[in-house]
Amino acid sequence: MTGAEIMAVVGFMVMLAGAGWRVWARVEAKVKVAEDRADRIGERADKVAVDLAEYKLRASETFATKAGLQEQTTQLLRAIEGVGSRIDGVHERLDRVFEQRSAGRRISN
Repeated sequence: MTGAEIMAVVGFMVMLAGAGWRVWARVEAKVKVAEDRADRIGERADKVAVDLAEYKLRASETFATKAGLQEQTTQLLRAIEGVGSRIDGVHERLDRVFEQRSAGRRISN
């Protein structure tokens, strides 16, 4: 082989190596971008997990429990029964008033 042929082969090899390195650098850049995105998504997921835990805590402190609702329902039913008994008492009182009036009118006639 002559010097020119050797230089052509070496030049071709250098060109192939440069192209390979360029392809490798682009692949590496894409992998880095994907890793960065995955890190950001992981950070967001961690933030969402923390927010969810805070919401669960606030909800457990704020919203009514089953026992609390049962107690309130019992109190409301007692109050409604009291109102019902008062209404029944008003009905009986009105009956007595009308009976007295009708009995009083019979006497005066």
